[in-house]
Amino acid sequence: MSTKLTWYGHATLGLEIDGCHVLVDPYFTGNPAASTTASQVSADFILVTHGHRDHLGDTVEIAKRTGATVISNFEICNWLSAKGIKTHGQHLGGGCKHPFGYLKLTLALHGSGLPDGSYGGNPVGFLLTTPDQHKIYMAGDTGLFGDMQLIGDEGLYLAVIPIGDNYTMGPADALLAVKMLKPKHVIPIHYNTFDLIRQDPAAWKEKVEAETGAVVHVLKPGDTFPLS
Repeated sequence: MSTKLTWYGHATLGLEIDGCHVLVDPYFTGNPAASTTASQVSADFILVTHGHRDHLGDTVEIAKRTGATVISNFEICNWLSAKGIKTHGQHLGGGCKHPFGYLKLTLALHGSGLPDGSYGGNPVGFLLTTPDQHKIYMAGDTGLFGDMQLIGDEGLYLAVIPIGDNYTMGPADALLAVKMLKPKHVIPIHYNTFDLIRQDPAAWKEKVEAETGAVVHVLKPGDTFPLS
């Protein structure tokens, strides 16, 4: 059993879990931080946290090319299904066992309008328990919220959280999030794609590791973090 996570830049992630390819928020086209292109990635499943352009991204194109199933909230799945995409809708607090593990949708404090102005439902984060029992929390775009303490009580191996500020948590709130989540490892995302969300991840890593027990992994777009 092997699990690895790749950060493609901004909030776009790739998980390879025992040969199953999972993309998260596949924003490649128009993404100045992207390390590859939408035509080059593999996908068996695509997870979408919310409907904004920099997260829904290339979902339609990739799903049509690969035949991937898209997992998101019910409203986004309905919108995608109308475009001929295979979907699996879930909702906040609900979990389901998939070939890559047990996936539960968590709260996220953000918006979720779709590109054509349609209602995108509630934004979500993802709590994934892999087949080898690693718990990975991918927060999506969110502000700080107290129930992160409950997510932390799950016993997280890895938390992937935004630090860019303005649209999501900034460094100070992201530090508080780590204190509540109590993961063994942390990967910061959603920063430095644009000037408005420019941050110093090395300085954040130093502060987090000084004040918590977590190990921070500052990845470059295209870098991979092996979980097992």
